[in-house]
Amino acid sequence: MSLGETFLTREWIIGKFCRLIEIGKRAYCPYIRFVFTFISFFWTFPCFCIEYADMLNYNDIKPGVAVLVEGEPYVCTWNNIMQKQQRRPVNQTKLKHLIKGTVTEYSFQQSDKMHEAEIESKPAMFIFQDARKGEWLFHELGKPSERFSVTDEMMGDSAKFLKGNTEVTTLWFDGKLFSVKLPVKVEMKVKEAPPDVRGNTAQGGSKIVTLENGTTLNVPMFIKEGDTLIINTESSEYVERAKA
Repeated sequence: MSLGETFLTREWIIGKFCRLIEIGKRAYCPYIRFVFTFISFFWTFPCFCIEYADMLNYNDIKPGVAVLVEGEPYVCTWNNIMQKQQRRPVNQTKLKHLIKGTVTEYSFQQSDKMHEAEIESKPAMFIFQDARKGEWLFHELGKPSERFSVTDEMMGDSAKFLKGNTEVTTLWFDGKLFSVKLPVKVEMKVKEAPPDVRGNTAQGGSKIVTLENGTTLNVPMFIKEGDTLIINTESSEYVERAKA
């Protein structure tokens, strides 16, 4: 199954069924509303539904929470619970598709019950970059023979601070890798650094150095060749010089 295909899994079927119930409960015909409300009662009643315990309420969807929407895996990046006068509250959210990377706006109603997407986290070790193929090679931690590759697109901008034998965290959904997380802070040695020019205010007291993997970084003037730096991979900024 390709990454672009729908996930015909147990979670997908449950998500579709839950959505159908919610649509039926809002139907114009009172008889249809009654039928779907009756089904919803048994679907969510603990005696009849073993799935109820791990379902999310509408106000549980917050930044960082992974959720299945109509069977598709998303992670919430922003939310705002809004309640107008004499109306039920609505949780307005922005959701990012875990596989496709697309962002969509979605409003959760108070009656909505959603399933949390089961995300598996695995440690891995970076081996090297194959620039010709645009791939980054990793292996499972403790299993050098279990290798896998990741594209430039998935690695993102933070990949420029990777060096050999760096441990990372890989995130998987339904057996598919969708993200590689670097440590928030890494140490890298300065390979080349221009001399400290006193009185140079044109660059605000900073200069650009080249790190051991060829990446360039803006650092304070006092940084010299051979120094080991601590870098924030999320902001791509210099933090401090590592203690010897």
